[in-house]
Amino acid sequence: MVNIPKVVFSKSIARVDGQNVRVENGPIVDAVNQLKSGNGKDMIVYGGATFVSSLIENELIDELNLFVNPVAIGEGLQIFKSRRPLKRTASTAYASGIVVNRYEPV
Repeated sequence: MVNIPKVVFSKSIARVDGQNVRVENGPIVDAVNQLKSGNGKDMIVYGGATFVSSLIENELIDELNLFVNPVAIGEGLQIFKSRRPLKRTASTAYASGIVVNRYEPV
């Protein structure tokens, strides 16, 4: 992981210690489009509901993996602000009970 380039999106910090890590403070749409137009392979994004929601709303996600955990928490944070048609392309169940469903935007 040390040799893999990483980008941290933040509105509150300007730098992060570590190798191959940079902080992006600019508009998310511009930054992600610039990353997508560069050389390299697929990108993986981990983030909170607000961050992921902004990626979805701006149609910046080409593939979405939803992890379904067998735990009822009652309430959670929404990542979808509006109805989005998705096509399920794969589903994998694990012994732990977690199911990972892969979707692509329609």
